Amino acid sequence: MHRRAFLGFIAAGTVSAMANTQRQDKSTVWLKDSQVKPFLSAQGKIELVKRYVGFGNFNILSFDEMLKVAARYSKIGAFTADELAFMEEIFYAEPSEHGFYGKRTMPTLTTDINEKDVMKIAHTGHYLFRGHSDESYNRVISDIGKSLILTSGVRGIPKQMNLYFNKIKSTQGNITLASRSLAPPAYSYHSIGDFDIGKIGWGYKNFTVSFARTQEFWELQKLPYISMRYTINNRDGVRFEPWHVKII
Repeated sequence: MHRRAFLGFIAAGTVSAMANTQRQDKSTVWLKDSQVKPFLSAQGKIELVKRYVGFGNFNILSFDEMLKVAARYSKIGAFTADELAFMEEIFYAEPSEHGFYGKRTMPTLTTDINEKDVMKIAHTGHYLFRGHSDESYNRVISDIGKSLILTSGVRGIPKQMNLYFNKIKSTQGNITLASRSLAPPAYSYHSIGDFDIGKIGWGYKNFTVSFARTQEFWELQKLPYISMRYTINNRDGVRFEPWHVKII
């Protein structure tokens, strides 16, 4: 499926016969016709769960808890067998087939984040793992200054799945392009300690290459206890992310 076909599906609200659609790039992986309907419905339900539990709570919500919340509220509705099968297929897929080469960080779909292992960072809505992650973050703020703030911390599987599905939707079903923008849900280093950092007041610009032109970024490069995970032409195949901090 390519961009025009995907947009046509969204507009019509039904699955069209697109089995013979010509692919513009044979190396690019797109959503299959059979995947579009369960993808869109699952993506919508995950968004609704996020609204019900709240942004901060959603960051560390487990997959099982997400299913319970959806089933509990009639405005969301329990995930269907087709939706569950699609989410499982995406989670256990071999990511190198669509251009991502990072290491798996979450072994199973039901792997959760232990709340005893994390702490909420004031004024951010985000969490960090106790120990090396929160200590490194506090050192960064101490060494560089309070113009920096945590922009994304610990992510459970639903959180990463939400980001990944939203990216697939924004790329009109292009899974390869989505995977070059961020890690698939089983492969996020946010699940094991990495975090994102940015300038206070910069909003979305913190998640663009503009951050690499700030004084704060250059000060970060001097610190010996952190480094940048997704450098230019990194081995994982992800875009350049100057805001993503790798814990050494």
